[in-house]
Amino acid sequence: MAIEIKVGDRIAWVDLRGQDGNLLEIEVDGKILKVDVMHTADGTFSILESGHSYNIELVPRDQPKKYTAYTLYHEFEVEIIDAEARYLIDRGAKGFVSAEKNISSAMPGKVVKVLVSEGESVTEGQPAVIISAMKMESEYKIPLNGKVKKVNVKDGDTIEGNQILIELE
Repeated sequence: MAIEIKVGDRIAWVDLRGQDGNLLEIEVDGKILKVDVMHTADGTFSILESGHSYNIELVPRDQPKKYTAYTLYHEFEVEIIDAEARYLIDRGAKGFVSAEKNISSAMPGKVVKVLVSEGESVTEGQPAVIISAMKMESEYKIPLNGKVKKVNVKDGDTIEGNQILIELE
């Protein structure tokens, strides 16, 4: 599944063609690359490609799938535009929230961390849950001021697409 990655003013089409552990075969704008990618404990990515080594730190910004990428000498604004982000962009939405005030995942993944608990008063924009899908972490935020009615997942759970994660009153 190809995704768009916007780096500054440039948009690249990236497709994961194959993977064997840390070794990836990716297609970037029609060019096939074989890379070795390691995600370190401190959040830095170590990338080896054609004998060159790159270290990149991705720092999440105030919106899901938007990051500031730091290399040794440069800083870039990065946005991941995958199926979930494209859905949000196309609909001008802030998040996946139904009329019943539920927070749902747009795609299958794994719960990294639940950040709210049942009965907790929450405010719009407050981080609620972090989901890992397609090797990317997405932070789902509270869509409006209110109270958490029910938390349907816990850290480490595997989830399906469109599964209700958190219900709000």
